[in-house]
Amino acid sequence: MSRTSNRADGDIVQDFLSVADLLEEPQLAQLYAYLAREGEATVQNVMDDLELAQGTAYSYVNRLVDAGVVDITDDEQPRWYAAREIDLTVTTAAGDREYTITPALIDAVGHRETDADIDTYIDRHGVAGLATALTYAVARERGEVTHRLMAEDLDISPLAAEMILQALRPVVHEHYDIEESGAGLDELDIDDGDAADDA
Repeated sequence: MSRTSNRADGDIVQDFLSVADLLEEPQLAQLYAYLAREGEATVQNVMDDLELAQGTAYSYVNRLVDAGVVDITDDEQPRWYAAREIDLTVTTAAGDREYTITPALIDAVGHRETDADIDTYIDRHGVAGLATALTYAVARERGEVTHRLMAEDLDISPLAAEMILQALRPVVHEHYDIEESGAGLDELDIDDGDAADDA
């Protein structure tokens, strides 16, 4: 589901509203990310792999199908489902920053339920802030930036920057081609002053 110039405005708005649901509900985001990773899956796969009750799994899958972000790929029983590609660019209310909603960002939001650092970061900086942090996390894993540079750029403490970068590391490695040549430029060089900054 890419935003393209030849789509009707109503279609783009519907795309945005569908994606907004994913960003508001971590369980839906987690399910979408699972389907995006797996390629295709049945509701039974969802129940087994995500440890969801049958009613919950069917309800979530149907909501994603109704929202247009998941397709039924095989109508025979059992039905198979696949995530549609999402690539939607959004401008913040202030108009000063754009971010792109991708499967990686949706996956990061899905981790909110199980990762307190991601949950706290979203509470403090919103999904737009998480999208920015994800961009830094990719650059960090590629050895292009440090947690201190991110902290300086975003006016947050170095400890907060390091914590979110570490929390996003599994998402980055799931969705981006990162060579395993080692960590970024700063491999956890947090000093005691960082903790005081975050207090």
